[in-house]
Amino acid sequence: MALTAVDFFIKGGIIAYPTEAVFGLGCDPDNIDAIEKLLAIKNRSAEKGLILLAANYSQLLPFIDDEKIPQDKRSTILSRWPDGITQVLPKNKNCHALLTGKFDTIAVRITSQPDVVALCNRVNKPIVSTSANLSGEEPAKTWQALSTHLVDKIDYIIKGQTLGYNQPSTIIDALTGEQFRA
Repeated sequence: MALTAVDFFIKGGIIAYPTEAVFGLGCDPDNIDAIEKLLAIKNRSAEKGLILLAANYSQLLPFIDDEKIPQDKRSTILSRWPDGITQVLPKNKNCHALLTGKFDTIAVRITSQPDVVALCNRVNKPIVSTSANLSGEEPAKTWQALSTHLVDKIDYIIKGQTLGYNQPSTIIDALTGEQFRA
């Protein structure tokens, strides 16, 4: 029987998958070896931090400090999802530095991309999300456009389609609305 994306996720594999605009690379956010492998494949500095992509807010709770989110901001934060907006929230004290980089926050997004939603719901947690490219290069918009350098090093490709957005997600400070990436 062929292994699935879930099998590779559980085993600490690196998965390429469609997001809203581009293909992403990801792994289990609780598997430090997998995160280190992902950073090495991308040649990405651990200081930058990574994004977590989830099917719903509850999957993000182990990684964010929900108590630091003021009640009057909560509905605004939740209303920005799903899709297109990555929000930077206070990180949980147990959140690993490889996910957050040099920051005391963590970047998170809820998506409606069906392949990612299905994977996150099957494993009941978010997936690490970074663009499917070497640092500094253009991200792939389809699985067919993935660089051979990446294809040779990743464990599984979800051969779905992006949601067709033209730009990668906007990244904002969830509490202040300040934009880090338009």
